[in-house]
Amino acid sequence: MSPSLRTALSAVLVALSCLLVPFGALAAWAAYGLTDTRGYVAAMAPLASDPAVRDAVADTVGDGVAREAGMNPVFLRDAVRSFTATRAYRTAWDAGNTAAHTAVMKALRDDRADRADGDDSPVTVDLATVTAPLKRQLTADHVPFAERLPVEHTRVALLPSDDLAALRKGYRVLDVAGFWLPLAAVAFGVAGIAVAACRRRAITATALGTALGGAFLGLAVAVGRRLTLADLPDEARRPAAGAVYDALTATLRTASWLLLALGLTVAAATWLTQPGSPVVRRLRGRRASTAPTPPEPTRIRA
Repeated sequence: MSPSLRTALSAVLVALSCLLVPFGALAAWAAYGLTDTRGYVAAMAPLASDPAVRDAVADTVGDGVAREAGMNPVFLRDAVRSFTATRAYRTAWDAGNTAAHTAVMKALRDDRADRADGDDSPVTVDLATVTAPLKRQLTADHVPFAERLPVEHTRVALLPSDDLAALRKGYRVLDVAGFWLPLAAVAFGVAGIAVAACRRRAITATALGTALGGAFLGLAVAVGRRLTLADLPDEARRPAAGAVYDALTATLRTASWLLLALGLTVAAATWLTQPGSPVVRRLRGRRASTAPTPPEPTRIRA
């Protein structure tokens, strides 16, 4: 294969690798980050102490209870807001997120889950999974009348049945893309470097493309955050929604910074270690100046 053809083929492979880097990272995050219940609950756990999230919970729960009971919503909001500062609330928060995520993932992973008469049923969560650990925590904290707290099996809808078919298809696509896109990005990059006529130049191009992909990924996360918050009709809920968005995309932002730093570091190291670089010339000059001078040959007198 001629050098020009090897260079063209290397350029195509490296370009494909760099294009797949941000999409592969995004697919892997969605397929393995968002779908892991333990990781999801760990990411959401700090939000139990976030002021914006606590205010949103207090307003939503307080207004809902006041509407059902015909009571003053202001009083109920203050009561719920006080409750959000307790350990029992954090227990209920983690239990609720665990139950909701488990129910959603069960419906997405199993086509036969939650069906009746061949049709999809809405994805629901049993409130007993939240009230049971809440009751145990209140009892452990010696709250009066905590043992009398009823644990009722009430189903709350999370996803309508009409959306399940499309969500299952999307989940299958993400499951496949989350594995193959990062693998393809690595394979194209390695192949592009292997067939290149000048491998040092191919490594530099791959590294710079990886850094550019990381920067694009970080920009996409920032733009997605702005668009997500802009679509919310209630501006009062935007701080809480922003906190949730930031918690869920923390791993994605870290990945974008790692890709950017890794790409720039490899590109800089490749440039600094090339034969004609100032660093290499300086090192060679130091070695030459510190090398021992060979002794002069002794003359034998006749």
